Amino acid sequence: METVLIILGVVLVVLIVGGGALLAPRARRRGGAAPPGAPPGQRGTATAAPTGAHAPAAPETGAAAPPAEITVPPPVPAAPSAPTPAVEQPPPSAGRMVRLRSRLARSQTAFGSALLSLLTSGKLDEQTWEEIEEVLITADMGAGPAAHMVSRLRTEVKVAGTSNVAEVKALLRTDLLEQVGADFDRTVHATPHGDRPAVLLVVGVNGTGKTTTCGKLARVLIGDGRTVLLGAADTFRAAAADQLETWATRVGATVVRADREGADPASVAFEAVSAGVSRGVDAVIVDTAGRLHTKTGLMDELGKIKRVVEKHGTVDEVLLVLDATTGQNGLRQARVFAEVVDITGIVLTKLDGTAKGGIVIAVQRELGVPVKLVGLGEGPDDLAPFEPLAFVDAMLG
Repeated sequence: METVLIILGVVLVVLIVGGGALLAPRARRRGGAAPPGAPPGQRGTATAAPTGAHAPAAPETGAAAPPAEITVPPPVPAAPSAPTPAVEQPPPSAGRMVRLRSRLARSQTAFGSALLSLLTSGKLDEQTWEEIEEVLITADMGAGPAAHMVSRLRTEVKVAGTSNVAEVKALLRTDLLEQVGADFDRTVHATPHGDRPAVLLVVGVNGTGKTTTCGKLARVLIGDGRTVLLGAADTFRAAAADQLETWATRVGATVVRADREGADPASVAFEAVSAGVSRGVDAVIVDTAGRLHTKTGLMDELGKIKRVVEKHGTVDEVLLVLDATTGQNGLRQARVFAEVVDITGIVLTKLDGTAKGGIVIAVQRELGVPVKLVGLGEGPDDLAPFEPLAFVDAMLG
């Protein structure tokens, strides 16, 4: 009996061991043996889990497969916005011309030196006086003012009976100041009238620096503590409005412009003044088209702009921009513009280059209005209120 039991036990052990050997490959084919201690029905993965980690349970036969893992792309950083340009604070206008006098003197001292050399030569005969008059005319003073000045100098030098350089220079300085017009009111009227801003129209032909002058004038006024709005009424040249935008951004001013090229300039000017009234600014500067003075239709349109703007009130300034290097041709331009609108002041640009200072005297005599501003360089703050004393001293050196 005992022998039978032993044989049965051996057979049982063989069956158990043999069955396990047969089942192990099948388990491996199905995903590997379950780790020790795993609950029934859970099978291991082919890849060993990290130390201390439990392998995820595989779904039972017939269960739905888990959703595939979705990889979320990293967020794309937003493009950095363009930095807002810092608003500049221009310097005040007081004393600008004195500070820039050296630039003016570069092109004017030859004039003063030639006059002083002739006047102190000790030989003031008829030929010498003709040479003096020629120097004055060459300096773009014009024949009439030159003849008047020579006549006066001849009398003064004869009465004084001197050829001393300092004394003759003092006589010449006095005469030049009288010709330049030291008693002109050169104020740029940009003070608001109650709730209505001052309105300044800037006119001139192409190439004189008119739009640039508008931008520089805005800097002058803002430097003096005023608020400014610019009206881009030069709708025939798209770049003009862009130029004004650039100037305005730098000093914190605003621009009213047309939404299309070739829009009605008078309409843009009217909208600019309307915006100036509603926003409560001190001054509105209107840049008009750089129209050619030979095109009568365009000149008529300039008159229309002035009439339309005056529906809001009076126009405080009509500033004519002239290129000082054009000499007598600038006077012809001035005459035509004066026939269309009442010019109140002259802006002479490029006076620091090859310009001849006599044009100041000639244009004032021609129009009977003062030179109020002069351009003495290419920098943003090189537009200066005209000061007769500084101008004459620069001419004489």
